[in-house]
Amino acid sequence: MASSAELDALDTETLRTRAFELARSRHDLRFFWDLAKHVPAAAGAAADDGFTAPGASISDLIELFRELRGEHLGDAEPMIRAHFIDYLARHQS
Repeated sequence: MASSAELDALDTETLRTRAFELARSRHDLRFFWDLAKHVPAAAGAAADDGFTAPGASISDLIELFRELRGEHLGDAEPMIRAHFIDYLARHQS
């Protein structure tokens, strides 16, 4: 099991990959839902009452997908990294 300091030394893509693999193996939908609520594209969609609102579009969904894949995180990257590190530290064996 890696310590938080060891995890923090990893790049964001490695953290994302490890956290996604762990969440998939645990069937942890809550992890993905919580992450989706915190990426910038989801915040923008929430302003329009979510992805079911008339303003939601395919481009909104594509941008959310890109952000969940680790692309275009911008200012949200430190928070997303912390989310990955916390998840891995709590759940890896």
